[in-house]
Amino acid sequence: MKIESPYSAAITGCSFLFYEFERVLPLLMDPDADKLLKDEVEENRILQVNNRKARRTFILEFKRRFQSVPYSFWEAWKGWSEESKRAGLFYAILKTYKLVFDFHLNVTIKHWNSIDHTLLKSDLMMELNEIAGRDEFVDSWSDNTKDRCATQYLTYLRQTGLLTEKTNQLQAVHPDDSELAYYFLSGETWFLEALLLLPYEINAIKEKLS
Repeated sequence: MKIESPYSAAITGCSFLFYEFERVLPLLMDPDADKLLKDEVEENRILQVNNRKARRTFILEFKRRFQSVPYSFWEAWKGWSEESKRAGLFYAILKTYKLVFDFHLNVTIKHWNSIDHTLLKSDLMMELNEIAGRDEFVDSWSDNTKDRCATQYLTYLRQTGLLTEKTNQLQAVHPDDSELAYYFLSGETWFLEALLLLPYEINAIKEKLS
């Protein structure tokens, strides 16, 4: 009997891969995307990943991330700075994987709003255990899978610029105000809090854009 769950461990097979995603984006946006992506899995012209199985997994997850937000988002994304693009890819990842969203909302933002801005894998494992307590599918995951999920999420944070490499300190990301306009215009202002911006900073940006 299949267990219905909103959660997935798919992040264990696909890291942030910013540059790889950026190279593949034109294929994802093409009207003939399905054929082009299938060809890329076989021919490896753009991804530059030697393992065919890995290419297939990456393309599958790139499609999921691409489809999690409107096409217009990626049209805007193409013209942004790298810092804003990284933040934007993280936005798509938050929209794609409920596990990442829950980690961010229930652990990272809570830590940011507390005195202790250090984020460790053990903090995420506590959240995973809570999720497993109410979700049979997550509870069935091996300890190794759970550990890899937590590790991958920390990688996402580091690649976005939200977590320091050596000290594991949370820090805000500050894209240019004009590049944050999309989130205001589309009613997705929650993402500014996800970038760990403070309320007064968000209000100041809102005033500039209004």
